[in-house]
Amino acid sequence: MKFKKLLLAIFTVSLVSVSCQQEDVETTTPDAEAEAISQDKVSKAVLAKLEALNLNTENVEISEFLLPDGTKKQTFIIEGDIAIDAEQLDAMQPGNITSKQYRTYNLVSAPRTINIVGWTGTGFGQNLTQKQRDALQAAVDNYNELNIGLTFTLEFSTNQAAADILVFQNPNGNAGGVAGFPSRGNPYGFVQIFSGMEQFSLGTNTHVMAHEIGHTLGLRHTDWFTRQSCGRPSFGELANPSGAVHIPGTPFRLDPDSIMLSCFSANEDGEFGENDVVALDYLY
Repeated sequence: MKFKKLLLAIFTVSLVSVSCQQEDVETTTPDAEAEAISQDKVSKAVLAKLEALNLNTENVEISEFLLPDGTKKQTFIIEGDIAIDAEQLDAMQPGNITSKQYRTYNLVSAPRTINIVGWTGTGFGQNLTQKQRDALQAAVDNYNELNIGLTFTLEFSTNQAAADILVFQNPNGNAGGVAGFPSRGNPYGFVQIFSGMEQFSLGTNTHVMAHEIGHTLGLRHTDWFTRQSCGRPSFGELANPSGAVHIPGTPFRLDPDSIMLSCFSANEDGEFGENDVVALDYLY
């Protein structure tokens, strides 16, 4: 049974909550988006593009995403733990797919092998703790046990060049993590795990690792339309699903066992729910 839920991207941070939203609106140019991301307030043009992709336009934040060389890149933080920069936002286009577990229109090309590197060096952020390494290993093992069209390798090193997905710790003291969506058939390249996860169990750390990797493969929050796992009231379908593609065979409403819920409890076991397995098997 789930008890108190925590935002996947935040604990006491100012990076706000997480979900996914609505219909066709005008698109914007890269220049307009680049200009918007340099301002304190997210522009209406950017919000319109996010809305067209059915991403949640409430509480969109402009934040600095830590990069592997220690530099920071301004990004939009959407739904609390999804990072999208201006260039990627411009490249993401609503599709025409008729086919909930939900996914984006952007998926990873399959079959293929995805190389995950857990960072062990210094120079940016911090290396993964032993608990985080164990959690990442467990999450990767769980993905490989699905026997889908994606195979995952894992090494703990400073070999960033070998990484399709680099997993590293952000020492900000918060709980949760941040990742992004695929682009051009490749998974999102970075997963940040916040250092506050050290206070949680191995199972909860495994849950967060698997959740953020799920985003890099194109999975969206299972309850993007209500954020019910975060304690919000449960409404009906609030948005046109043209940008949040329902995955056949999965429920349209809250699945309390899904690893892709917007918020997580302090007592997760890190295992995929039944419908997570259905979703990943269908997609890959």
